[in-house]
Amino acid sequence: MHLRSLALVVVFLAASPLAAEPTSLAHQPSVSAAIELLDLWIEEQRAYQGLPGLSIGVVYDQELVWTKGYGVRDLETQEPATPTTVFRIGSVTKVFTAVAIMQLRDRGLLRLDDPVAQHLPWFSIQSSFDGEPEITVRHLLTHTSGLPREAAFPYWTTHEFPSREELQAVVPNQSAIFPPATRYKYSNLGIALLGEIVATVSGTPYAEYLQKNVFEPLGMSRSSAAPGDEHHHHMTTAYLRRLTDGSRAIADYYETEALAPAANMVSTIEDLARFAALQFSEGSQAEGAQILKRSTLRDMHRPHWVKADWSGGRGLGFSVSRRQGKTIVSHGGWVAGHRTHFLLAPSEKIAVIVATNADDGSPSQFSYQAFDVLGAAVVKATASEPRTKKIDPAWNQYLGIYADPWGWEYRVMILNQELVMYEHSYPPEDSPNAGLTRLEPVSDHAFRMSDGELVVFEMDAEQKTVQRIKRRYDYIYPVVEAQ
Repeated sequence: MHLRSLALVVVFLAASPLAAEPTSLAHQPSVSAAIELLDLWIEEQRAYQGLPGLSIGVVYDQELVWTKGYGVRDLETQEPATPTTVFRIGSVTKVFTAVAIMQLRDRGLLRLDDPVAQHLPWFSIQSSFDGEPEITVRHLLTHTSGLPREAAFPYWTTHEFPSREELQAVVPNQSAIFPPATRYKYSNLGIALLGEIVATVSGTPYAEYLQKNVFEPLGMSRSSAAPGDEHHHHMTTAYLRRLTDGSRAIADYYETEALAPAANMVSTIEDLARFAALQFSEGSQAEGAQILKRSTLRDMHRPHWVKADWSGGRGLGFSVSRRQGKTIVSHGGWVAGHRTHFLLAPSEKIAVIVATNADDGSPSQFSYQAFDVLGAAVVKATASEPRTKKIDPAWNQYLGIYADPWGWEYRVMILNQELVMYEHSYPPEDSPNAGLTRLEPVSDHAFRMSDGELVVFEMDAEQKTVQRIKRRYDYIYPVVEAQ
């Protein structure tokens, strides 16, 4: 099957003051070429991996530069996945729980170093660690409380989750695994306790609090921590991993009840893009949409706990790491056949959000490549004096899809003001850039590859149409697209 370019969508955030202003960012040659390359690679990867559906969005500052859906939200109906398709976002819910806590902190209703028991009088935990400090709100936010990963129920086996009353009854009988503030230990139980603090301190049920104080102000109209019929109507069908015969079973849907603050949210790429834009806001968003102070956002992004090997750490609700000299703030999510990755690079004001509807989807694989390819192009395009190269208009006659007699495909395109050849590998390369060969002009219709050998476009008698490409000593031929 030949891959085809699909329509690229440029949208703007309604809550952003930039939304009403014309912008050509996504249409700048370097950015549009990066979009084209990324688009090819994502569809290639999705098809090869047999993923049902995937949606992605890339944000720069207050602009959703590019967003697109791939595959389908349901294998039976073949309804396509889109940027407005509803996905469960799993543990990315934890970021929103952290936002609620920080809002209450900013209102003076709690402090991060308050003991948990100060706000939840029923909270206690058995411990053999004498003389250690009490577990605080900050410990819960950074996963350094020493609490067990889960409440004492087999809910990931049975998919039957405890009520708030059942959670309150069981926690005092559980034991701490480590003393507070000594080790990083991821804890869904700890985040569930944060949700209880939100409800207790605000006097509002957790899901209702998020709806009124986060989703509505940001215009996140298809997001909820307690999804109802309308959300389910637009939600993807979730699938278990692909079996050896290529089949996939449908994953169970279940509410996470008292664990909702850790895993129960649903959202869309467009909604999450609005939340991403908030992370870069300087207080200029539309009235009501600035739900956190800029200083509070910076506080959430910086490390509050650093791993002993300095490989990364925890912010407030986020993971913080370094990659290729840049600070990455992120969180992943996985629940019931839905996997999501939310990535921010605060200094570059770039965010990438990816959601898939399969247990074996790997959204971070796509988000990091989108950051490397499209994010880098956007950063260069928005530099004060972007450098440009001269494009020969004659190159346009070479553009298109080519294949050898055995079905191995290539695409000739212009990327960053250079003529390049993209090779569709099977299996696909780990990075979109790995499939690129840059073509340096030598003479009429002849180019040199990086290995020093030639690519020659052999033209028809009128010198207007490519008949074939001679690549070294072999030939590839134009693919005629079906009408």
